[in-house]
Amino acid sequence: MEAPAARGGGAVASVVVVVVVMAMAAATARAQLQVGYYDTLCPAAEIIVQQEVSKGVSGSPGTAAGLLRLHFHDCFVRGCDGSVLVDSTAGNQAEKDAPPNSSLRGFEVIDAAKTRLEQACYGVVSCADVLAFAARDALALVGGNSYQVPAGRRDGNVSVAGETNGNLPPPTANVNQLNQIFGSKGLTQAQMVALSGAHTVGMAQCSSFSSRLYSYGTSGGKDPSMDPTYLATLSTQCPQSGASQPVAMDPVTPNTFDTNYYANVAANRGLLASDQALLADNSTAAQVLGYTTNPGTFQTDFANAMVAMGAIGVLTGNTGTIRTNCRVVG
Repeated sequence: MEAPAARGGGAVASVVVVVVVMAMAAATARAQLQVGYYDTLCPAAEIIVQQEVSKGVSGSPGTAAGLLRLHFHDCFVRGCDGSVLVDSTAGNQAEKDAPPNSSLRGFEVIDAAKTRLEQACYGVVSCADVLAFAARDALALVGGNSYQVPAGRRDGNVSVAGETNGNLPPPTANVNQLNQIFGSKGLTQAQMVALSGAHTVGMAQCSSFSSRLYSYGTSGGKDPSMDPTYLATLSTQCPQSGASQPVAMDPVTPNTFDTNYYANVAANRGLLASDQALLADNSTAAQVLGYTTNPGTFQTDFANAMVAMGAIGVLTGNTGTIRTNCRVVG
């Protein structure tokens, strides 16, 4: 993929101002959350979530990647308020039914944990916090570093499918577009590159990258930036008629949280265009290459970035609510 074109000075300044303002807001949000929030309110809260996540991942290893993605998609639309868990109704199409969320998974794990939590501590633990805990626990079960999750989020009462537009990075995004989206959430470029490492586990539908195989660019054809051998393999896995066929994001260790994602990108084997785009910018490419030889640094950076992401747009104090059923508003 070509490197993003240079922008005018005024546009760059505007983006920088937005990023600074959002970063300040994120710092304020993080200060309102606290580690051990439920120690007194519901002492078994984190244990219950961990137990249900363990059951889910042992039964289906891909659930770990699903829970990580579920948390990400929740936080990037309306903030980390559990709105991605809400079911659609006759009068409203909710976030989970928007096209970018059509392949989300892990809802049943959140339901199971929430049911037990309501039995243990009725109306205390938010769906947003359950999801944040679940993402952390899922990560640890597939080889990632565990980390402390600041909690105290409350749940939102609005979930609208149309609000996913422009808030979730598309699989075709270049580095400039990724920076704009992540920056609008108060996240830095370095955090964006670290969080992209979540693509070392899980699956992607053929439709999210098939244009790289069959209709790339203005002239169509194959993406010249993709390793030819990998492209041939993907073409076999994803015939032009196989839009919904799932393919492993990392074909080497698809259920292990490691740095193979970055090794793949460095070898021009990034699955999504947005993955391979990280090699098209000197600053992101340097971080990608650094992670290939420093897995410990990646694990630490990823955990820290997850904590930062978990503070996006949170509702705390008297704002929001505690939904007793994560699928239902009110």
